[in-house]
Amino acid sequence: MTSTFRVSLTKMQDNVRYPASHARDHHRRRRAAGAATGRPHQRYAAARLTVSWLAERSPHTRTGYFRDLAHYLAWCQREGLDPRVARPADLSQYRAELEQPGGGAGPAPATVHRRLSAISSWYRYLLASGAEGVAANPVAGTRRPAVDRDASATVGLTVAEVQALLGAADRAAQQRAGRRPTRYLAALRDRALLRLLADLGLRIGEALALDVDALSYNRGRRTVRYRGKGGRQRERPLSAHALEALDDYLAARDGSTGPLFATTGRATTGQASTGRATTGRATTGQASTDRTGAPGRLTEPAAFRMIRRVAAAAGLPAAGRLSPHSLRHAFATNARELGIPLEDVQDAMGHADARTTRRYDRGRYALHRDPALRLGDQYAQRPTG
Repeated sequence: MTSTFRVSLTKMQDNVRYPASHARDHHRRRRAAGAATGRPHQRYAAARLTVSWLAERSPHTRTGYFRDLAHYLAWCQREGLDPRVARPADLSQYRAELEQPGGGAGPAPATVHRRLSAISSWYRYLLASGAEGVAANPVAGTRRPAVDRDASATVGLTVAEVQALLGAADRAAQQRAGRRPTRYLAALRDRALLRLLADLGLRIGEALALDVDALSYNRGRRTVRYRGKGGRQRERPLSAHALEALDDYLAARDGSTGPLFATTGRATTGQASTGRATTGRATTGQASTDRTGAPGRLTEPAAFRMIRRVAAAAGLPAAGRLSPHSLRHAFATNARELGIPLEDVQDAMGHADARTTRRYDRGRYALHRDPALRLGDQYAQRPTG
C-alpha cells in the first residue's frame, strides 16, 4: 500500500464510534489545526472520506461496513496493493480467496456478496466525493456470487415456540421475585424486551436504542417512537401484552430516564446493587454503568445470550442457534398466518419493498395458503340446471 494511503483502522474505528456530529467537530478541529501550522487538511483524502462514509450509516450498518472494509484493506496491505488504484482483476482475486481460503471452507455466498457490496458502496462514495487518486469502482466489473434471496440462516419460530419462549421469561421473573433486586430487575427487563420483539417485530438494534421517553401516547393508544432503518422516524402501537411487561419493569426501576433496556438499575426497594462492574457481559443484573454512574444500555451480544438462555429454559430444540432476529421472522410469518394483509405487515416491519417482507414469511409456500383451494371452492358453487 502506498505511503499516501496508510489508513489506520484503529483510528478510523475510534472516529466512527461517535455520532456524525462528533465526526464533523473532529474534522473542523483538524482543519483549524492545519491552517494554524500552514499544512491545510486534505479535504478529499480517501481516509477522511471513509470516516464520513461510515458516519452517515446507522450504528448497525456502520459496524458491518467497517468490518467488511477492514477485511478488504487488510488483504490489500498483504498484497502490497493501493486500494485506490485496484482493478476488477484484483477484486476477482480477492473474491476467489474469500471463497476458497487456504485454511478450510469459505464463507457462505451471502457473506461474500455482502462484503463485495460494502466495498462497492465505499468506492462509489469515494468517486462521488472526488477522492484523490480514485478513478473507478473496481467492484463494478467483478462478478458476484449468486444468492438465494429466499434462503435465510435465521432460525424461525412457530406460534407455539414463541409462546414457550415468552412463558419461560415469565417463569424466570416469577422465580426471582422477592430475591436479589438486581436479578429480579434483569428478569423483568428480559421479559419486557422479548415481548416487545415478539409483538412488534422490531430489529434488535431498534429496540436497544430506545430510551424511556420513547414511550408515548397517540390517538388514545400507548405507542413507542423509534428510528428505523434509513433513519426514518416511526411510531407503532404497543400491545396490551407488551405494555404489561414494560409497566412491570419500569415500576421496579429507579428512575424514568435513560435507556429503556438498561444493563442494571436500582430496585425501588432501596437495596443497592452489590454486583461488580462488568462490560457488555452483564445480562442478569450485574452493575454496569456509564461514566456518570447511571445504568448502561443493554448490548446486542448480551441480548443474543439472553434469548438463547431463555430458549434453553423453554426447551426449544434450536435454542443454541436462535437470535433476536428469529422473533422478527416469526412476526412476519405468524402475522401472515393470521390473515393480516402483506402490505400491513410490510408497513409494520418498515420495509420499502414488499418482496423483502415476503422473504421473512416462512409460510408463503404453505399448501393451505395456495389460492387454488379457495378458488376451487368458489368455482364449485356454480348454479345448476
